[in-house]
Amino acid sequence: MNPSDSPTSAATTQATAPLLESRDLHVRYGAINALNGVSLRVMPGQIVSLIGANGAGKTTLLKTISALHRAKTGDILYNGESIRNLAPHEIVRRGLCHVPEGRMVFANLTVQENLQMGAYLLTDRKVVAQELDYVFTTFPRLKERLHQMSGTLSGGEQQMLAIGRALMGKPRFLMLDEPSLGIAPLLVKAIFEKIVQINREHGITILLVEQNANLALEIAHHAYVMETGVIALKGESRELRANPDVKAAYLGGR
Repeated sequence: MNPSDSPTSAATTQATAPLLESRDLHVRYGAINALNGVSLRVMPGQIVSLIGANGAGKTTLLKTISALHRAKTGDILYNGESIRNLAPHEIVRRGLCHVPEGRMVFANLTVQENLQMGAYLLTDRKVVAQELDYVFTTFPRLKERLHQMSGTLSGGEQQMLAIGRALMGKPRFLMLDEPSLGIAPLLVKAIFEKIVQINREHGITILLVEQNANLALEIAHHAYVMETGVIALKGESRELRANPDVKAAYLGGR
């Protein structure tokens, strides 16, 4: 699952401007400082992983980028423009889609209806049909479950559906929050292979929040380590995998 073989890697190394950048973000929940000056850059075509313990602020960062939370200070740039004050649907319209923790599929709707919800901003039926074919090619199991109620799917199938629903919006940038959570180990490997495939074959830039640090660092080009609302470490994934502190804290000492 090494992303270094991706055709996007060469383009990434040549790019000079980040596709997504957070600058000195501060977010509060009442009296609690959830983010304390978080700055992060994701270059076009990259997979960037964000690891850290529970409560470190990883999910808060993703929710702030997608406007589900508002920053107290700081800025968020996407494709060179500030999106800090945009509404969530305006951010999605620009090609930045968020797959939240816990999948959040519409349990009382079918697989097909969930996927249609992901295409709500698309008006061209041909484009919608193309995206649906793309999702079925990426996740054939969803086609097999097309008319099944989403709440009856397994955890892994629901994760496929959540990613597929995001892909229906023709994203340029995909944020994935804990895609391995509550999923059988065999399906976790399959889903991470699909994440690499989405990046490699379609050039979709990915920001991945993941507790399974070994997998997250294995598939990423670059990575950040968060601790209590701040960026503690950053660098190429291979460097962080070799870092003794990262090994001891997140990789089981390996």
